[in-house]
Amino acid sequence: MSYQNIEQCLLDLEKHGQLLRIKEEIDPFLEAADIQLKEFEKSGKAILFEKIKGSRYCAASNIFGTMERCEFIFRDTLPRIKELISLRKDPMNALKHPFKNLKFGLAAFNALPKKVASSINNFDEINISDLPQLQCWEKDGGAFITLPQVYSEDLNQPGIMHANLGMYRIQLSGNEYVTNKEVGLHYQIHRGIGVHQSIANAKKQPLKVSVFVGGSPAHTLAAVMPLPEGLSEMTFAGMLAGRRFRYFYHDGYCISADADFVITGEIYPNETKPEGPFGDHLGYYSLKHPFPVMRVHKVFAKRNAIWAFTVVGRPPQEDTMFGKLIHEITGDAIEQEIPGLKAVHAVDAAGVHPLLFAIGSERYTPYAKEKRPAELLTLANRILGTGQLSLAKYLFITADEKNCPDINDSQAFLQYILERINLKRDIHFQTNTTIDTLDYSGTNLNEGSKVIFSAYGEKIRTLNSEVPKCLQNVNFSKTKIIFDGVIALQTIPFSNYENAEREIAAINEILKNKQDELVGTPMLVLCDDTDFIAATINNFLWTTFTRSNPSHDIHGINSLIEHKHWTCSTLIIDARSKPHHAPPLERK
Repeated sequence: MSYQNIEQCLLDLEKHGQLLRIKEEIDPFLEAADIQLKEFEKSGKAILFEKIKGSRYCAASNIFGTMERCEFIFRDTLPRIKELISLRKDPMNALKHPFKNLKFGLAAFNALPKKVASSINNFDEINISDLPQLQCWEKDGGAFITLPQVYSEDLNQPGIMHANLGMYRIQLSGNEYVTNKEVGLHYQIHRGIGVHQSIANAKKQPLKVSVFVGGSPAHTLAAVMPLPEGLSEMTFAGMLAGRRFRYFYHDGYCISADADFVITGEIYPNETKPEGPFGDHLGYYSLKHPFPVMRVHKVFAKRNAIWAFTVVGRPPQEDTMFGKLIHEITGDAIEQEIPGLKAVHAVDAAGVHPLLFAIGSERYTPYAKEKRPAELLTLANRILGTGQLSLAKYLFITADEKNCPDINDSQAFLQYILERINLKRDIHFQTNTTIDTLDYSGTNLNEGSKVIFSAYGEKIRTLNSEVPKCLQNVNFSKTKIIFDGVIALQTIPFSNYENAEREIAAINEILKNKQDELVGTPMLVLCDDTDFIAATINNFLWTTFTRSNPSHDIHGINSLIEHKHWTCSTLIIDARSKPHHAPPLERK
């Protein structure tokens, strides 16, 4: 079904028993977010808030809250798009069955954005302060747009076919922003708008930006779709919507004709203001940093406009469904792009970018008697140089063996690696490199390190299912097994790296001659709370991989450097909270 706007989508969901209407007035400060979080937790309905305090506009959330609902919303176009993407694997098959594939002509036609006559009269001109001022977490710096579609154009190649549509959070109030005249625009590295702003800066010109909210749900998903650079997201939006993306220009700004709300403005070269804090999708507050400030030109709203929003936080949340839906749409597109790659999985429970699993091929030396990673290292470097996969911090990679577990089963996959990894050979660091903007485990904003754990060959150890005696005798406040082969050690709080080195040295002194007992325990995790980290696999993934910087926080028993390669006999990851980390999100 082709929805022109959020209202049509919500009415269709209501018709099928998938909408919760809340008629009472709801406070935009925390209350609306709390309702959304609780509804998502129980895999509940989409929500329409009919009265938001301080605004005349309704608001809607949890629209994408379950995969079943996402597939229902895009039920008429999703199968066709998946088929269309699959054609790239076997283009000759499409030529052999031309009549069967005629249906793709309509999808291709819908991909072409349609410039229409100006319909600005369908919008009212309003102020930023008229919008629902939703604040989702107590320590957020103000109200934010959490489902924005941020549109920008390439000044060297103007026009919609070279434009970028991205989901970059917008801060509407707070900090030093001049009310109704300025908003904050936060975008992370490896984003298309950064390319456009760099071009505008080089020309010493402001970058015109339009922020859309609402419209077809397909437009929202298009804003997070990882398309190749230079391919307009509006083409995908049209295909997924089953309706061409309609637009016109007003005062030199592109306007989505179907959007519920539009904010237009300019970003001037080198003009920033403090943006944040903001409760983000890693489960922490991203802190206050200088980001581009957008000088507001005009703000528009349809007369029946509905404000679409979501709440992000420690995964899984509603935005987790975006990732699942994107994976369902693209299938093995990444694997097709990287020869030899069989499967890749960004682990949502760890915040997506901090932890990546991969299965590849190992074909370099099939004649060799010893199985060891070779092609896997080539693939690992290719992965860490590809698009947003390059933001991965921990990469665990193995080859496509018959007994390799499901890559989506985090515990089984990690145990498979740990049973086979040679700790003296198969750990590879990349230091002083880029990491995710939202990851505060590194040395500075966007700066940190990466590590590759590669494993190939026969099983070389049986993982311990109990805490070895040598660890029971060490003076930790608590020691607990997380799962076979991985043990949590609760110790004193982290103070600084100088003290941490001494603490690790003391542990090493006690355990360096205990390898017979530790052979089945390849990974130790230092933490602040063993009960929490060992309670669930998701707690382990979130704590360990969001709170450690490989170059600074990976240590080892009997560690040494041989010819610039780091080795150890037992791995130690220091996953304690550090003073420079962002504070975790907490619900009241």
